[in-house]
Amino acid sequence: MIEIDAFIQWVVSLISQNLYPGVFLAALLETVFPPIPSEVVFPLAGYSILKNEMSAIHVLGVGVTGGGGATVGGFIIYLISKKLGRVGLTKYLKYIKIKENSLKKADHWFEKYGDKSVVLGRMIPGIRELVSIPAGIFNMKPIKFLIFTLIGSCIWSIALTSAGFYFGVATLNIF
Repeated sequence: MIEIDAFIQWVVSLISQNLYPGVFLAALLETVFPPIPSEVVFPLAGYSILKNEMSAIHVLGVGVTGGGGATVGGFIIYLISKKLGRVGLTKYLKYIKIKENSLKKADHWFEKYGDKSVVLGRMIPGIRELVSIPAGIFNMKPIKFLIFTLIGSCIWSIALTSAGFYFGVATLNIF
């Protein structure tokens, strides 16, 4: 547990000191290694924009940058899933700390909503991290996967970055 805390502290420091590259890297890592929650990364980035007295347009820029990082991370998972398939992934689930039940939920989500589940899934905690797996297993077209992942990831990243920025503004107005 200490390693995860140290890792999260490193991510917080990275974002605070290197906003755009830090957010890109944090989004990429949180997509591949779920211990870093995007619910912390993006509001922190939004607050950093405010704290550094940057204009609100940077909320959009940071959100798109984070969406790009999440897309790269999601594509890595997609490619691994496509290559290993269901049997191969089931074999390695215990090493990457994903429960079989979570994977079944992601499969059900993908089967129910099809390709659009990638866009929608990128905005739902718990599904976001897993939606690349069934997309790879069910052979979603790579270009379509990338476009849908980028759209959903950008919407999610911009929304959370906006929340951090505007809650920071509200806090400043209170005090």
